[in-house]
Amino acid sequence: MGELRVRIVEDVRVPLGGPWFEDLKVGQIVDDAPRLTLTPGHALLHQSLTGDRMRLPLDHTLSRAVTGRDAPLAHPLLVANVAIGQTTGLTQRVKANLFYRGLVLECPVHLGDTLETVTEVVGLRQNQLKPGRPATGLAALRCTTWNQDGRRVLDFYRCPMLPLRDPEGATGHRDDFAGIPEDLDDDRLLAAVGNWNLSAFRARTGSGQGAGDLVPGTIYALEFRDTVTGACELARATLNLAEVHTDARRSPYGRRLVYGGHTIALAGAAISRALPGLVTILGWRSCDHAGPVFEDDALRTEVAVEAVTPLDARGSGEDGGALVDLRAQVWVDRPAGEAPPGAPAGEGLVLDWRLVGLVA
Repeated sequence: MGELRVRIVEDVRVPLGGPWFEDLKVGQIVDDAPRLTLTPGHALLHQSLTGDRMRLPLDHTLSRAVTGRDAPLAHPLLVANVAIGQTTGLTQRVKANLFYRGLVLECPVHLGDTLETVTEVVGLRQNQLKPGRPATGLAALRCTTWNQDGRRVLDFYRCPMLPLRDPEGATGHRDDFAGIPEDLDDDRLLAAVGNWNLSAFRARTGSGQGAGDLVPGTIYALEFRDTVTGACELARATLNLAEVHTDARRSPYGRRLVYGGHTIALAGAAISRALPGLVTILGWRSCDHAGPVFEDDALRTEVAVEAVTPLDARGSGEDGGALVDLRAQVWVDRPAGEAPPGAPAGEGLVLDWRLVGLVA
């Protein structure tokens, strides 16, 4: 036997962290996030953290009757949260995500499907420098998600705010983000409706609030507040790498920020209570994070019906149902002594979300 030789080298420390604002370039494309197969475990975690009562993800027999697929429907907000999480390789140092635009669930996702997301930097704009504040910039990202069959599932934009490596630096980035759509393309929404059996939904769910029962101008104000728990768990399960969600030292408030998709999912749970006839969520016209949310915050939600458009009036068949435009607004109320430094005390708006649902 030959002599065994061990080579000893000096320790090499390799820091692992996301890019700074200066490192991003318009046209940069990143597709290195792991693909993720949605499992019943993901569905259970999402359900346990949100309490959502949307029927198809919960009732597998009903899902089969309506969608025609044996595998149950994955909750559309679970799908969105996974897609967003897969884009966070570029935004690990994010301070806040300001908004989402143009999100349409172009084809339904079921448990067992595998998702892959590609992220493109489409715009960069540095914020105005302010005395005593480290420099930051906004990155406009286009995010596209595909399933295992090569079908596009999601195509949307989001806008994170990132720090500069040099806290007093100037990059000269001044993009106006004009390419980000201000609203949804109605043709994309109609194409996303598909050929589901809405009659089966109505037959199995009784007389819940269907399309004919919804009146524009109605506001459903939930009397209870829902407390945010398990924020780190949802972020980790959806592959979200943003440091502020797991490390309080990275947060400007000295406390971990709740991932914005978690707040959206709790608002979605409120919508499913207000509209038991909601079949699924098809798209987001806009979604703005108006303030920070922290673990153990108690959130209050109001859901407004803004418009109801019968599908047969849009040339989408005769199976009934309607597209319903909704606006969900979420508030938090923090006593002055409990608000983290720099966070607003008292009641304040934290989410303003305009979405389109399918109602049977």
